[in-house]
Amino acid sequence: MDQEISTNPFADDKLHEECGIFGIWGKPDAAAFVALGLHALQHRGQEASGIVTCSGGQFHMERREGLVGDQFSVGGPIDKLKGQNAIGHVRYSTTGGSLNRNIQPFFADVANGGIAIAHNGNLTNAVAIRHRLVRQGSIFYSTSDTECIVHLVATSTYGPIVDRLVDALKQVEGAYSLVALTQKKLIGVRDPLGVRPLVIGKVDGAYVLASETCALDIIAADYVRDVEPGELVVISDEGIKSYKPFPPQRQRFCIFEYVYFARPDSIIENLGVYEVRKAIGAELAREAPVEADMVVPVPDSGVPGAIGYAEASKIPFELGIIRNHYVGRTFIEPSDHIRNLGVKLKHNANRARLKGKRVVLVDDSIVRGTTSKKIIKMVRDAGAAEVHMRIASPPTTDSCFYGVDTPEKKNLLAANYTIAEMCRFVGADSLHFVTINGLYRALRQSRRDGKTTRYCDACFTGDYPTALTDRDSETDNGQLSLLAV
Repeated sequence: MDQEISTNPFADDKLHEECGIFGIWGKPDAAAFVALGLHALQHRGQEASGIVTCSGGQFHMERREGLVGDQFSVGGPIDKLKGQNAIGHVRYSTTGGSLNRNIQPFFADVANGGIAIAHNGNLTNAVAIRHRLVRQGSIFYSTSDTECIVHLVATSTYGPIVDRLVDALKQVEGAYSLVALTQKKLIGVRDPLGVRPLVIGKVDGAYVLASETCALDIIAADYVRDVEPGELVVISDEGIKSYKPFPPQRQRFCIFEYVYFARPDSIIENLGVYEVRKAIGAELAREAPVEADMVVPVPDSGVPGAIGYAEASKIPFELGIIRNHYVGRTFIEPSDHIRNLGVKLKHNANRARLKGKRVVLVDDSIVRGTTSKKIIKMVRDAGAAEVHMRIASPPTTDSCFYGVDTPEKKNLLAANYTIAEMCRFVGADSLHFVTINGLYRALRQSRRDGKTTRYCDACFTGDYPTALTDRDSETDNGQLSLLAV
């Protein structure tokens, strides 16, 4: 029987981002603009995508498995999505699994009209809320935590739809950036900690909401500002209004957006992602110098850090590994022997450049360590004299519960081994990670201070900024899942 090899870059030894969201109000052919925006956000989720539009009080929805460009095209689903107001979503499943019924946006008819919701993040009390709602008679269609928000909106005793949404969100814990569409409004909201990003743009008088600024660029929209932590914006034919319905809290924006998740050409919280990643590489060069002949990135995510390392260390930057950009999501091969070649489907060593050289190999992170081990072996097999691994993030020691599909702590290499042991496991001559304070310096912060830091860095420190209700109420077998409800 044929074996399926996953060649999706998000299916290997990386942390998996969760979702990207996009919304637009007051633009003819809104669905086409949403499809473009989601295409720019494809790095945030490759499993599925969906678009909901509203025209003349009628909602239209298309949700498909696969990449945006493969599923949404003119002459196909786009033509069915009428209206000048729309929202969309790309996903990588973090709760609920890879089921068709979990594809967002979700839509429901509630009192005072229909509402569609798309969610980026993760609720840390979704299982507890779901138990309560099921006991009260709610019937769930999906296994996604996002559906809890829909049910909370539907069962709210408030009247106006915005008040119902606020009432729902005051009952949830965790991280969320949302876009919601009603017959008369486009709504955007970030959780009070501002863990996940959401920005406001404008194009030809139409307002846009998006996870990242790169999604504004693709439709030539102007960046207006970030939605603030705890802010709810309501966009309608009358313009845009801002509300602050939640008690203020200290911001804890996800630091891993800068390390890996966001696209390098995005501007997040007034900082250019590419520049931050170069600065992390420079800090790494100062913290962990080594005599070498070249600095080589693990493409593509290791490129900015490697450039920064090379510039700071004065060691030449070289493309010692070439990535095959034309490998699809899956690849069928008939044998385990071929299956074990895995990484070579995506990366190949540049033998002529590597032979006999001392190499500094730069990557953004190590999660399980399996891919790093294969890449280091590939570089050695190409004739490298030495391979020194440098990682442009601190060791990933803890799981994320805020919208990132992280392995359990027992499967995180850095949670179970010393750096020396990790070095031996991956087969490097030396291994160093940027320190947590080096990471903060790259973000223009003097150092990490648990009392003042404005970032969530729990995956590196275990310092979780919210209650973890579901985790702390795990079943005896340790498997926390909405599917178990």
